[in-house]
Amino acid sequence: MGPGWIAERFTESVQAHTDQVIAAVASRSLSRSKAFANAFNVPAAYGSYEELAAAPDIDIVYVCTPHNFHHQAAVLALDAGKHVLVEKPIGLSAAQARDIAKRAEAAGVFAAEAMWSFFLPKFDVIRQILDAGTLGTITTVVAEYGEHFDRSHRIFDPELAGGPLLDLGTYPLALVTEVLGLPEQLHAIGQPHESGVNAQLSAIMQFGSGAQAVVNTHVHNFTPTSATVVGSVATLTIDGPFNMPGGFEVRFPDGTRLRHDEAAGGHFEGLHYEAAAVARAVAAGQAQASQRTLAASIRTLEVADEIRRQLGVEFPGDTAAPDGTQHPTGAEDITTFSTEGTP
Repeated sequence: MGPGWIAERFTESVQAHTDQVIAAVASRSLSRSKAFANAFNVPAAYGSYEELAAAPDIDIVYVCTPHNFHHQAAVLALDAGKHVLVEKPIGLSAAQARDIAKRAEAAGVFAAEAMWSFFLPKFDVIRQILDAGTLGTITTVVAEYGEHFDRSHRIFDPELAGGPLLDLGTYPLALVTEVLGLPEQLHAIGQPHESGVNAQLSAIMQFGSGAQAVVNTHVHNFTPTSATVVGSVATLTIDGPFNMPGGFEVRFPDGTRLRHDEAAGGHFEGLHYEAAAVARAVAAGQAQASQRTLAASIRTLEVADEIRRQLGVEFPGDTAAPDGTQHPTGAEDITTFSTEGTP
C-alpha cells in the first residue's frame, strides 16, 4: 500500500534477494499503481487500498503510505484478516500503535513495524552482546541522525506529519528504548522550520537504573549518524550510519578491541532481511517479530509522544487517540513518565 520511494527500495531488495512475490500494489491513484506494477513486474495494480485489502490472493500487506495514513491503512488490512508489516513509525502515536496491536491480536494475524535496522545481521550480534552482559552495566546511550533534503520533500509538509522526528529520529529513539526501555525523565528542546514543521530536536533522558541517553535529529544536513552504547566494562561503537548495514567495535579500557565487520550498504542490501524474517514468523504461526515486537514499537512512540508534547508538535490525524489515551503529563521542563498500561 503506497508506491513511493521506500516501496521501490523494498521491492528491489525483496525481488533481488528472496523468493517472495510482490503480488499486488495499491495507491489512491490507479495510474501510479500501474506505473509501479509495470516497473517492477507486479501482477496486479489497484486504485484503492480497500481493493488490495479485499484481494483474496494476498498473504501480507506492506504498508508504506505517508506516516499519517499508516494506522488507517493497517486497520484496513487487519480488518480484512491480512497480516501486516507497517513502515516505521507503525503509527503517529503510541495510541495508534496500541490500536494496531489490539486489532491484530483480535484477528489472530501477524503485525510488526518495519524497523529494518533491527533485522540486520549486525543487530543480531549486538543483541547477543547486550544480552550476555559483555558491556557490563549500561550507563549511557548517545545517538544522532541528520540529513539534507530538497525543499520539495514531504518531510517539510506539516500535513504529512513532517519534520525529522518520525523519519530520522525514530532510529536513535528506537535504539535508546531497545537498550534502556522507557525513561523516567525527559527534557526536549526544538527548533522550528520556516515550513511549519520542526527542524531540529534534542532530548536528554534519565532511566530508573541511573543511565542517561542523548538524542539529536534534524533536517539541516548530513551527519555521521553515529551511535554509542557505554557500559561499565566496555563501550559499543556502531559505524555510521548506525541504522544501515555495516560494522561495529567493542572497546575495553585496556585498549582491547573486538571488531565485527559487515559490508556497508543501504536499503537494497538490507531491506530483504526484514521481509525474510517476517515470512519465517508467519510460516511458523507467530503473531509478532522477535526483532521488533509491538511492545518495543509502542515504547518508542511513547517517548516520541512526550517529545512532541514538550515541543508542542501536533500531527494531522492524531487529534483523537483510538483508545482515548492522552500524552503523558509532567513538570514544565522535566517530565516523569507513567508506564502504567505499557506492554
